[in-house]
Amino acid sequence: MQASLRIIVLFAAMIALFMAIGWILGGVFFDNWIMGALVFLAFAAIINFISYFYSDRIVLWSYRAKIASKEEQPRLYNVVNKVCLKGDMPMPKIAVVPLQTPNAFATGRNEKTAVVAATEGILSLLTDDELEGVLAHEMAHIKDKDMLVMSVAATIAGAISFASRMALYGSMGGRRGNQNAILLLVLAITVPLAAAMLRLAISRNREYKADREGAIMIQRPRALARALEKLEEGNRRRPIQRGSPASASLFIVNPFRGEGFVTLFMTHPPVASRVRRLEQLADTTGYIG
Repeated sequence: MQASLRIIVLFAAMIALFMAIGWILGGVFFDNWIMGALVFLAFAAIINFISYFYSDRIVLWSYRAKIASKEEQPRLYNVVNKVCLKGDMPMPKIAVVPLQTPNAFATGRNEKTAVVAATEGILSLLTDDELEGVLAHEMAHIKDKDMLVMSVAATIAGAISFASRMALYGSMGGRRGNQNAILLLVLAITVPLAAAMLRLAISRNREYKADREGAIMIQRPRALARALEKLEEGNRRRPIQRGSPASASLFIVNPFRGEGFVTLFMTHPPVASRVRRLEQLADTTGYIG
């Protein structure tokens, strides 16, 4: 129910924001505020529809992820299957992302359509125990129905950023003398709002929760802690060069450089804090792995 409520809030915010942009652009360029708002309302409706039904496919496509069979990726399949057996969850599809940046994410509307994706880099970097910890984290997101919210939020944030850029480009050729100031103000408001929407949908507590649930699922908090430390260093050395920073929340650690615009979308808590919590979990539960 909470996931459904978050989706409704995201969609409502998307519609309101797009109508506001359309209202301003319609008045500036066509002297018709209502027409502009209606046009952007239609855009918002289309984007919401696409986000709900196709956001998972968009995410996989944008990172060129390829669905793999057990025969194609026996190690990845076996580790995911082991996590599913421990967590009493159905086996999702698995996919491999052709990137050397070590990372992983989950996407899909529900458990039946879930996909767990791992990059080539993470498969070569982590041991089986560490990889199991990472994939248990992703399976915890699936169990808590987080991945639909994350996928939709990423798609919507990307659309809002595009609308903001369109408003900025449009400010160069309108009719009214004050149009530049108006449209730049719209830009200044919409981009932070996109970040706020992401923070609303995907709080840092969700990452802490997935860490904890995944670690308990496999009873090896320290394996996940070791993996997070390796992933932080690996992503610092080799950040992802393509894709949208709006999708950073999908990954287990932020795969983009934490500079400039990207810092608005920092939905992950510091790795050091996550590792500390996992160490405390290991100490209090007696788990040795």
